[in-house]
Amino acid sequence: MPRVLFTSNLQRYVACPESRVQGATVAQALSHVFADAPQVRGYVLDEQGHVRKHVHIYVDGRRIADREKLSDAVEADSEICVLQALSGG
Repeated sequence: MPRVLFTSNLQRYVACPESRVQGATVAQALSHVFADAPQVRGYVLDEQGHVRKHVHIYVDGRRIADREKLSDAVEADSEICVLQALSGG
């Protein structure tokens, strides 16, 4: 089952522990995470269900291509990392 990880800066605001979930796409995997922790969804996706502007998702070290439908494929041993981009100076 794919492993989903969230960066520590996201974990400061919402409980989003590492988890192993089922799914053949990023959307399917994240839907399981959101079912267990619904408050995480609003930090990752906007009102249309697209990845928020300052959030990046990587599968096995590669940034996903589909930020709208999250259709990028994941394997059973994939690692999905969700990062919130930091800005400022």
